[in-house]
Amino acid sequence: MGTEKQSIENKNRELKEKQKKEEHQREEDSFWRSFLLLCYIICQKFGLRKGFFMEQNVFSYEARGNTLVIHLPRELDHHNCRNLRYETDLLLAENYIRRIVFDFSQTEFMDSSGIGVLLNRYKQMAGSGGTVALYGAGAQVHRILNVGGLSRLVPCFETKEAALALAR
Repeated sequence: MGTEKQSIENKNRELKEKQKKEEHQREEDSFWRSFLLLCYIICQKFGLRKGFFMEQNVFSYEARGNTLVIHLPRELDHHNCRNLRYETDLLLAENYIRRIVFDFSQTEFMDSSGIGVLLNRYKQMAGSGGTVALYGAGAQVHRILNVGGLSRLVPCFETKEAALALAR
């Protein structure tokens, strides 16, 4: 009987600890969501665009009406795709975005995580009647897009203007 009581108490203690950790994670997620939104607003307010954050291998965003241009860093891999997913989820939830244009002009490397993010955004936009396009991809990135089958789904352009024109 005593061991059963200890077992129940241990399970209750573990459950409370787990709930406490989950609550802390929710609070932390909420903080970062608010922080990213604030950064986005500041960037839009002061006109900080492509190239401003590129040295740090992070993403920058440019809102043009209902079009979101995502400037990708030099490397698009599993290390930073989580951030891209999270940040674009936030931007898509907070704004009426009908078109996403990916800027690959600075990107030299992309792995399967990058393909996964692009495919996810394509499915999300297609499901809501939106479009996705990309521009500025070099030979290596084009090869990866072809192997991943994305070049058949997402139109690729040489210039930003061409990608934005089709996205309309």
